[in-house]
Amino acid sequence: MIAMSGGVDSAVSAAKLIESGYEVEGLHMTNWRDDEPYCTASQDLQDAKNACKEIGIPMHHVDFSEAYRKDVFDESLGELQAGLTPNPDILCNQMIKFDSFIQHAKRLGAKQIATGHYARSSSEGNENLLLKGIDDNKDQTYFLHGINPGVLSDVLFPVGSMNKDEVRDYAYKKGLPNHDKPDSTGICFIGERPFKSFIQTFLPPKPGKIVAENGEILGTHDGLMYFTLGQRKDIGIGGLKNHSGEPWYVANKDINTNELLVVQGRNHKKLWQKKAFAKDINWLSKEFSERVQKGDRVTCKAKCRYRQADAECEIQIHKDGIKVFFEEAQWAITHGQYLVIYLDDVCMGGGKIFPDI
Repeated sequence: MIAMSGGVDSAVSAAKLIESGYEVEGLHMTNWRDDEPYCTASQDLQDAKNACKEIGIPMHHVDFSEAYRKDVFDESLGELQAGLTPNPDILCNQMIKFDSFIQHAKRLGAKQIATGHYARSSSEGNENLLLKGIDDNKDQTYFLHGINPGVLSDVLFPVGSMNKDEVRDYAYKKGLPNHDKPDSTGICFIGERPFKSFIQTFLPPKPGKIVAENGEILGTHDGLMYFTLGQRKDIGIGGLKNHSGEPWYVANKDINTNELLVVQGRNHKKLWQKKAFAKDINWLSKEFSERVQKGDRVTCKAKCRYRQADAECEIQIHKDGIKVFFEEAQWAITHGQYLVIYLDDVCMGGGKIFPDI
């Protein structure tokens, strides 16, 4: 059963599976229902149907919007209220695409599932491992680190060994109707709409002070939930007198005082850190987790955001999670985002970043 999103990656995945001799059926998930033009759910469903028709496979449809609202959206709202910056895409993979989807596919008789993610898997000893996709610019293991490692033996990633240009070229030559469909950006429930105005419909404003490092009050904000660490745009304090001309960045959100701390310049020391604390760890490799559990510092690489290079670090177990010590300071380590761990091109798992303890 191939997860047919309506995009080119899943369509090519389905076509390649057919070429390899698999018996393939498609399953399209509706995870968000919204009548506004920002949400492309209806168009994605039609695109998935058209692709399946061209490839010559049956397509099923399932509505997970209720589960998505409860397990992903409501959870994300709660994290925003707690001063964190959630990553709904990771929650969606964990709770919906690699849980609810797999269960539904197996009820329909599927022996394996496939997705259009840019990732790979392999078997080593008694473990099934998650590997980075060949295309460094499209690798999606950061978003997949939270899935149950037990499902990897049943999951195929047909485009994981291709780069995006090869995928589009393959789709064009196959005559797939979505060969030139733009990649989706953002989360379906936000899409291209302004984040702040959308979130305000669920979390009403809670005004507070915007303060500088020396305690100077620079202005007011509408609510800490509308900001994230490292944010530069839309802070609302441009053109202040008696300050340098460097741009302002969000450096901290104090949930207790409801104050937004801002600093000037991307190189400000408060925006760079060499340590991170993460908990709710999901290990994809039992062997690696056992090494960490022994209590010694384990050398590896990690990153704290998707668009970031893997950074050399050491990991040390903590009773509530793990502590990570980077060789070089990392920019705007953000609470609520995820720290994902790698050995070479193998994803070892990761966890959610919280304030250091």
